[in-house]
Amino acid sequence: MSQPGSSPDEQGVNQNGEPGGPETRLLSAFKKDTRERKVYLAGREYYSEKGKTFELRLVGKLKQQLSVDPTLRPEYPPSLGLTKFTRRATEAALGKSSRALVENRVLGVQTPGFTAAVRLGAELLRHWHDVCTDWCRPVYLSSPCDESLAHIFRAAGIQDIRRYHYWNDKQQSVCLEKLLEDLERAPEGSVVVLSASAHYPTGADLSQNQWTVVTQLIMRRRLLPFFLLPTQALCYGDLERDAWAVQYCASQGMELLCAQSFSHCFGLYGEAVGHLLCVLKQNALLSSVQSDADKIVRSLWAQPSVGGAQVVATVLSNQAHLVEWQGEVRHIVERCMLIREILRERLRLLGTPGCWDHLTQQGGLYCCTGLNGQQVEFLSKIRHMYLLPSGCLNVSAINGRNLDYVAESIHLAITASL
Repeated sequence: MSQPGSSPDEQGVNQNGEPGGPETRLLSAFKKDTRERKVYLAGREYYSEKGKTFELRLVGKLKQQLSVDPTLRPEYPPSLGLTKFTRRATEAALGKSSRALVENRVLGVQTPGFTAAVRLGAELLRHWHDVCTDWCRPVYLSSPCDESLAHIFRAAGIQDIRRYHYWNDKQQSVCLEKLLEDLERAPEGSVVVLSASAHYPTGADLSQNQWTVVTQLIMRRRLLPFFLLPTQALCYGDLERDAWAVQYCASQGMELLCAQSFSHCFGLYGEAVGHLLCVLKQNALLSSVQSDADKIVRSLWAQPSVGGAQVVATVLSNQAHLVEWQGEVRHIVERCMLIREILRERLRLLGTPGCWDHLTQQGGLYCCTGLNGQQVEFLSKIRHMYLLPSGCLNVSAINGRNLDYVAESIHLAITASL
């Protein structure tokens, strides 16, 4: 069986700021496991049917072309990134006809990966509209969420990290009522970190109607939304549709931040292609925020890498490339949905207790099975199947060779605990 890798840009950190998230620990346990039949379902990359990290054909072709392009010279890019890339990344999140873009009150910054985009956004919050350095407003994270997020905000000097309810374990769905209650109590000016699509690790998203309700509350309570788009396009197969919530909030004239990653949807895991989007209320604020971003970037990473950003910009700037890329991405999305449907059917045929419709009601690479801690432990110790402690897993890591084993293992884990 192929050994899955881990991306430094995506893995968690422990309290000392060193790699130590659940994925890292599980991957270590998986590699030490000597059993021939073992399954690793906690990775963050997209895995092909062969169980290997997938590279898009178009991306491979463009990499080769760019490597021999005589017009491209080895030189440092601007600190805020390649202009062509930031423009296309911004359009991917907001849409080309966005009012914010037309009014020139949007700042886009290329970052070395998604984590760096979140970090830059956190740093900018401390200077937002010239507020005092001792920024004391709370940041709200969903429960559950990526464990590394809290560490990233604390590393930027923001210590007041709070949680809002997002997932209902019993109903296997988003708990909108509790989410609204938590945000209603948030102090004015609080930052709310929101997953725009393909929520990690549950894979469950708000509907457009629910987003409308949440947005109204955010505007009324004067909260600042900080959107996350780490796997843009891998939920619905379309960049803009995955960013619908971002576009809707921007259309309401709201200020917002949005961290994007193109590593997933372009298969550029080793390239770390990230982007931070800042939508401001007024054009007059743009110069100040841009100056702050430039200072922060120069102190953190100086310049982002060029290769991956050039590939993304090339695809998004060329209609023929874009159509080809969208076709490959849709294949990924359709395969993940098919896996969900087959897994649900296998569990039904096995007579596995419970309703498994939630598997197909979620989207993206990740899925929350509803398994509890005891059942997850059973899977790792008895069946050598590794998934997150929350019972969430990477759907793409399931393939024709291990699907039946995964279904049987889940069935055994549940029946053994009854």
